[in-house]
Amino acid sequence: MMALWESLPAFLRPTAVILLLTVVLILSVAYLTLWERKLIGWMQVRRGPNRVRIFGFLPGFGQPFADVIKLLIKEVVVPSQSNKVLFRLAPAITLIPAFAIWAVIPVAPNYAIANVDAGLLYVLSLTSVGVYGVILAGWASNSKYAFLGAMRSAAQIVAYEIAMGFALVGVLMASGSLNLGTIIEKQQGGLFSWNWFPLFPLFIVYFISGVAETNRAPFDVAEGESEIVAGFHVEYSGIGFALFFLAEYANMILIAALTAVFFFGGWQTPLTMFVAQDSSLFQVPFLGLLLNDGTHWLALKTFLFLCLFLWLRATFPRYRYDQIMRLGWKALIPVTIVWIFVEMLMIHYKIGPWSA
Repeated sequence: MMALWESLPAFLRPTAVILLLTVVLILSVAYLTLWERKLIGWMQVRRGPNRVRIFGFLPGFGQPFADVIKLLIKEVVVPSQSNKVLFRLAPAITLIPAFAIWAVIPVAPNYAIANVDAGLLYVLSLTSVGVYGVILAGWASNSKYAFLGAMRSAAQIVAYEIAMGFALVGVLMASGSLNLGTIIEKQQGGLFSWNWFPLFPLFIVYFISGVAETNRAPFDVAEGESEIVAGFHVEYSGIGFALFFLAEYANMILIAALTAVFFFGGWQTPLTMFVAQDSSLFQVPFLGLLLNDGTHWLALKTFLFLCLFLWLRATFPRYRYDQIMRLGWKALIPVTIVWIFVEMLMIHYKIGPWSA
């Protein structure tokens, strides 16, 4: 594999990584839907999907492909009084940023597709674009139910995006850089050197805001209970609905990966302190590969945060809309502001991680 990689021209290598990453993300989204149903089934002492097989093997593993085929062959209905151009464009506006952000995420030690110094600004700007797809979907449908769902979702996303932005200000202060690779490198030193330890309140705020940003339970107010509709995408069918569905799960994977990057050392191993006394462990071929920094650690951390997403859905009832707004504006934003001030004092007086 290394010989094949070296034989590729330099300009083709980023393209190969982009294609590989895109395929992995699409498959991850597909199987995240299966894992969600299986994990919540285990929590609730019932079976998840266990019928559709792949070539007669692996019960349930063919379910994501069955879902995709079903959605692809369903008729696409475009309301006659809708804005047909924006109606078709909205799902793409929601989905594309969730994939484009991966361009600046360091997926391996010292490697990102685009190693830009303003990576954090790029992440914040593209995460803000997704709300336009939500608003356009509701407005272009020319349906009052869809428009009400879009307004609820947009207000929620804006409220929690502010809290998320303030939480990332604390990460910026801790690392002194907007480059995501540098943010990871500044967390060198093992488990308790990662940002989650000195910035624990900001980590909690960021993750809660991420759950709300993706419209996941218990923050899924887009689906109005009293209206018995699906919110801003109620008029969509077939592949249009599938793209919104895909965007939700793609954003879940993105938020989980960004949480690992900003607060849990990204691709860094948590086992540094345990093997420091016996460096010979790193020389064992397969074991050394597992213990060293690498993409597998980023993938494992992302998977654990995704399981937390699903755990929250299985545990908490849906909040009322006024409770969601109160939590965002009156709890999370003040917490981030206070902790940024505390962090400023810790940096100024060289306390904790800034003592050196």
